[in-house]
Amino acid sequence: MKLIKKTIYIFALIVATTSCSEYQTLMKSNDYNLKYQKAKDYYYNGDYAKAQALLEDVVPIFKGTSYAEEALYIQAMAAFRQKDYMYAEHYFSVIVKTYPHHEHIMECYFNRAFCSYMQSPNEQLDQSSTSNAIQAFSLFIDLYPNTEEAKEAQQYVDELTEKLAHKEYLSAKLYFDLGDYMGNNYKAAIATAENCLRDYPSTQYREDLAFIILDSRFLMAERSIEEKQMNRYRAVIDEYYSFLNDYPDSKYKDEADNIFNKAQKKLK
Repeated sequence: MKLIKKTIYIFALIVATTSCSEYQTLMKSNDYNLKYQKAKDYYYNGDYAKAQALLEDVVPIFKGTSYAEEALYIQAMAAFRQKDYMYAEHYFSVIVKTYPHHEHIMECYFNRAFCSYMQSPNEQLDQSSTSNAIQAFSLFIDLYPNTEEAKEAQQYVDELTEKLAHKEYLSAKLYFDLGDYMGNNYKAAIATAENCLRDYPSTQYREDLAFIILDSRFLMAERSIEEKQMNRYRAVIDEYYSFLNDYPDSKYKDEADNIFNKAQKKLK
């Protein structure tokens, strides 16, 4: 049994060494047709890293030839399979711009959007990839509206849109929490919350944003100079009625009522 195991191990080591040697030889070769065929072999056998490395040399050489579309597609998919989403997105983008009649064009549009989705960071960071993904998925929906993939794309759009709304909500909340620190942050909290409600009217944070506006208006009135207070308390009263109309059973109702009562007393 030990002899059999040892023999298998030695055989596997020889195969691995031979394969590695073959790959290194290919990387140094100027036979691009051979490189391309071997890249395809590596790809279809699941060795995406070697396939992609070989295609980095092959694709520029094959540009404008009959092999160009397939080579670029395999290069894109090899990167995609390795979860190398930045490079995959670039390759898919080249395909949809250069080869609009590619046999896998629908897949390329979807995968390009998905690559942006996978690069979308948490809410604390820049959301350029999030916006790019929303645009790319929205384009896919426009191009292929009656497909199952379009339904999936819409789910991604909804998820990413809510992510952007959450980022704006966190910004509004941060301004509110800063209060008077180094200036009037309540005004910024109101503006940010109002913009968020305008840009993302279906967000789950609607009620929270609306209360931030109400509470900010009240606290801003409280801290205003006397000549501005009356107008600002009136704005609080108006905001309260608007809030109560939209959220009659709000979780913030007791706090809102308290703000209303205090504002009314100031106006008497």
